[in-house]
Amino acid sequence: GPARFNNNGGYTVGDFMTKREDLHVVKTSTPVDEALEMLVQNRISGFPVIDDDWELVGVVSDYDLLALDSMAGCGLADTNSNMFPEVDSTWKTFREIQRLLSKTSGKVIGDVMTPSPLVVRETTNLDAAARLLLETKYHRLPVVDSAGKLVGMITRGNVVRAALEIKKKAEGA
Repeated sequence: GPARFNNNGGYTVGDFMTKREDLHVVKTSTPVDEALEMLVQNRISGFPVIDDDWELVGVVSDYDLLALDSMAGCGLADTNSNMFPEVDSTWKTFREIQRLLSKTSGKVIGDVMTPSPLVVRETTNLDAAARLLLETKYHRLPVVDSAGKLVGMITRGNVVRAALEIKKKAEGA
């Protein structure tokens, strides 16, 4: 619904997070290949990992799924340096991804996830969450309730959307 000011005059994570029912999630027992397929189909870059009771047990990123840290040498890890690498090196990178995929067989999310990740609450001040998302390596933070159950995710994209909405409101005022 529409964002509400909370009593201290700011917005909260709950105002702008992606709600649980709109999230793609995986379990520790989900095969890595299945997760990679979901990733590609839904154009997302990671998942919260939950147990059968929706308790958050970890997070997993595209990077984790492909074990990309193991190929830092082949130049894929530093994609910012050159948007259009030589055709030849692109092909090498593609071969490298195929090689990595040959190693994912039989692996499950529990093997590659980051356990007990950094989390925020629905009541967390949006500013605080934005600072974490923009100043650290985290691109997304799981949102949990007091029982540790997943209720949503807040991403860099959510923060930008929030800033735009707030700006529009201010200008319309």
